Amino acid sequence: MNPARDLPISGVFCAAATPILDSGEPDHPIFASHCKALLEEGCDGIALLGTTGEANSFSIAQRQALLDDLIVAGVDPRRLMPGTSQTNVADSVTLTRHAVECGVAACVVLPPFYYKGVSDEGLFRFYAELIEKVGSNDLRIVLYHIPPIAQVGLSMELVARLVEHFPGIVVGIKDSSGKLESMQGFASTFRDFSVFSGADPFMLPLLRSGGAGCITSSSNLIAHHLRLVFDNWFDPARTGEVDRAQERIDAWRNLSNAYVQLPTVKAMLARRRNHDGWTRVRPPLVELGPDEIETVWRRMEELEAIEND
Repeated sequence: MNPARDLPISGVFCAAATPILDSGEPDHPIFASHCKALLEEGCDGIALLGTTGEANSFSIAQRQALLDDLIVAGVDPRRLMPGTSQTNVADSVTLTRHAVECGVAACVVLPPFYYKGVSDEGLFRFYAELIEKVGSNDLRIVLYHIPPIAQVGLSMELVARLVEHFPGIVVGIKDSSGKLESMQGFASTFRDFSVFSGADPFMLPLLRSGGAGCITSSSNLIAHHLRLVFDNWFDPARTGEVDRAQERIDAWRNLSNAYVQLPTVKAMLARRRNHDGWTRVRPPLVELGPDEIETVWRRMEELEAIEND
């Protein structure tokens, strides 16, 4: 039996990229199609509107509409974990309350990231006011620790205080610090608390340290490999198979970092989903150039050929 399944939330969650129309609006039908494919390919759920989903490049109304239309298209809200944070409490409450009313599994909540050097007390007040103003027993929060991007991190002491004050609501954390020891520290410190790796190479060692799984960008492309690792990491008879899958995961992850990661992932999706519109990104990001796309696609063909041998 997979020990990770005993945690409040666990599994392979895709930090889903958002396809964009020429107008700059999210492409709702293509997004719904992509999310359904991800679930078929092995994802337990979809963590939409996070960093990979370019959430902070969209308005509140755009974010709400994308979630609404995804559910209307037939995706079970219980398999969704949208990002619902903004740099202020009021907008974060609006997004989070809307998501809870939609029936999502949990909300992934960044700290307010505009002001730097803020105290744990200030961050606690942000999360406490958010939780209290949403005012729902159905609210589940997965904290989002991504100091390389937000430049505002979540300390062990802050997380402990939030878990103590809001039991059953603050149920986990996505750790995108890039430091395995940070993920393992959260997993070893808190019981019945879901710690997700924000990078694919760390999911396997994190699972072995009591982690819950992953929320990653590469799962847009390699959910089946991550599914194999998650389902079998604890079985000594499957160690060789798991290690080979992890090697493939690492190779695809490395390719996604060949250039700026998000435009690269979207270029890869353009080939995988056979839809050129996937290459579009919102400002301030810039799409890959034709030569870069050609290089990435050629390397994708090489990786696929290796897997098919």
